[in-house]
Amino acid sequence: MASQFILSTKANASASLQNGVKGLFGLGGSLGVTEKPTVTYSPLQGDRFIQRVLSPLPLDTITLLFNSGWNIERIFRLCFQRMNNLKNAPGASGPTPSRSPYFIEFISAVKYLRLLQIEDAINLSYQEENGVPQLILNINDADKNRAEARQFALAANVEPGKTRYVLAFSADSNKTNHIRVVTRSLLGIMFYISQAVEVPSKDISKGKVTQTQTRDGKIFDWDKVMGDLLKIRSASEKPQEYPMTIFYRGSWFYINDSDLSSKSTFSLLSQIFSLQAGKIKDNAPLLTLPIGQ
Repeated sequence: MASQFILSTKANASASLQNGVKGLFGLGGSLGVTEKPTVTYSPLQGDRFIQRVLSPLPLDTITLLFNSGWNIERIFRLCFQRMNNLKNAPGASGPTPSRSPYFIEFISAVKYLRLLQIEDAINLSYQEENGVPQLILNINDADKNRAEARQFALAANVEPGKTRYVLAFSADSNKTNHIRVVTRSLLGIMFYISQAVEVPSKDISKGKVTQTQTRDGKIFDWDKVMGDLLKIRSASEKPQEYPMTIFYRGSWFYINDSDLSSKSTFSLLSQIFSLQAGKIKDNAPLLTLPIGQ
């Protein structure tokens, strides 16, 4: 929205002459300001919208989130679907997969990083080397041989005892401190956390959702992946005590107000969405409306 201000001035003079009366003279003036607001609509659509939601998260965004105080375990679980040989349910970055994912080793590895973060033993920074973006994981020299640091390095298949590990989309496999990573897109993150939604039993019985199966044919429980990260519950009646609720296809979905971890994950998702949206240039104005005076 933009506004224009117009300054207008007006002056007048008058005289009246009557027989036997001295002349009457009058002076007058006015000053006015007029505002003319203009509203411009520039919706994000078409290829711009697809670019925003399908582009993999850049590594500098992950650095920004970490240095803003977010839990490194929460960031990595949302944003990464692979670190070297560690898989974080990559199939969940799209529609619900039919087979159960690999995730246990990845979650264990990032929990070690969280323990190091709590002790202020690590830091993340961003750099570009020959135009290649890199995420640098620095471990304090005094903490490089801690059990948590060694366990992370062994899980990620890199050399333990280093103070510097390089995470990149195209890591150098000949270097023992390089970790190849694959980030999720914004849409991939939303697909991933959608597995935290508790599906009403009536929808399951009607075959409205895909049910992931283990390799021995049993129904896979996605709570094993999402349980301590996010939990969106469902109910047939509107929950009165929970502020975060939404009604969809005959059921109410909500986040328990005392579930601090789920609320933190939801807040982090909101920040990621804002950061990704800010990296896309606006379209040319589609519609401009002068509102008038």
